[in-house]
Amino acid sequence: MRKLLMTAALLIGSAVPAFAETIEIQLLNENEAGDRMVFSQELIRAEVGDVIRFIATDRSHNAQSVKDAIPEGQEAFRGRMNQDVEYIVTETGLTAVVCQPHESMGMVALIVVGDDLSNAQDILDARIRGAGNDKIVALIEEARAAQS
Repeated sequence: MRKLLMTAALLIGSAVPAFAETIEIQLLNENEAGDRMVFSQELIRAEVGDVIRFIATDRSHNAQSVKDAIPEGQEAFRGRMNQDVEYIVTETGLTAVVCQPHESMGMVALIVVGDDLSNAQDILDARIRGAGNDKIVALIEEARAAQS
């Protein structure tokens, strides 16, 4: 019986990653709309287990989480300049992402996991510079509006 329960738990646990997605986000100098210094998707919806792959499509960009702007228990990440980086989602909540050299120009993104906006105030209180802060505020408002 014990062996059967352990086998069932193993099968259930190993099935979870099968549903995980890989979400690809490009780091761009300009998008199709003519916006400069942007992530190809700025409001990113994901679920626990998903992998978000930030692709250094154009040069002089990186992707990294912001200190104090991630869900509790979620691992922070910091991609190197001109390098792809993967972010494995382990917790529900919001994560602010910036391109460090272009943060003040508004090159930011917001990851929403599981429609959990409970740490929105942490994101708003985090230190995000310049136009990046304005865009994060707008992205949180957009995420809130989508829940209504």
